[in-house]
Formats: sequence, structure tokens, C-alpha cells
Amino acid sequence: MDLDYRKQWDQYVQELREIKVDGEEAVYWQMKYPFPMSNRDCVYVRQRRQLDFEGRKVHVILAQSISVPWFSEKSGMIRVKQYKQSLAIQSYDSWRSEVFMYYFSNPGGQIPFWILNNFTKSEIPGFLRDLENACLKYHRAEERFVSLVSME
Repeated sequence: MDLDYRKQWDQYVQELREIKVDGEEAVYWQMKYPFPMSNRDCVYVRQRRQLDFEGRKVHVILAQSISVPWFSEKSGMIRVKQYKQSLAIQSYDSWRSEVFMYYFSNPGGQIPFWILNNFTKSEIPGFLRDLENACLKYHRAEERFVSLVSME
């Protein structure tokens, strides 16, 4: 949910910012794709809820692409028109969490299967490692911030 932090750790983010669509918050996201694929962009809405399930905190984040006719596609970008993500993070104990994620994205364009297969095999596991490291660092950064505030 923290777009500024996402820009720091995600090597594929080219641009990421909130925009207003019909008075509601949405996100504009430009992604760098490795050569020889074209870069992509996407406009999506998201929601976050915190639930209590059997004494455990569960954070649920839902995101889905939307069509915004007035927000035209940029030159050199392929607009991702089908994107959907469901994420649930549940506290496991005081130091660990369980993460459940469903992710679907139709990148559009013409991507040969061999390129897509190589991308999936190499880039997705790397992205998941980056995501895990980012989560660990974000927690530590948050703890340092709380410590600094409590010292004042």
C-alpha cells in the first residue's frame, strides 16, 4: 500500500502514483519489462481491510484494473487491461506472518511463449525474494521510526 516504499525496492517500477478517477483514488503504474518486451502500464483501484480472525490480525488487499478512457495510453507502453490481485496477510505469531496471494495479469501484446516462460522462471522467483526482503526491511524501518518517536 505504501507506493513510495514500493518505488524504492521494486526494480520493475518505472512510475507509480495515485490519481483521481471519478472522485475515487486509483493507482497509475508503469512497469519496466526486460528486453525485448515493451514496457507496460496499468490503472487500478485497490482496497485494504483489517480483520480479526480467531484472535489473529488479517490484512486483506484487493486490487483490480479499471478502464479510464480519459487517461490515454502513453507512447511506447502497452496498457494492461486485465489485472487482479488478492492478498491476505495473517499474523502467525509475534514474529511471523502467513501470506496468501492470488495474482493475475494479462500483459497484452504479442509475447512469444519462450520469452514468457523464461521471464516466469527467472523473474517471478526473484520478485518474490525482493518482496520478502522489502517486507522485512519495512518492518525494521517502522520499528526504528517508533523508537525515535518514543525517545522524543
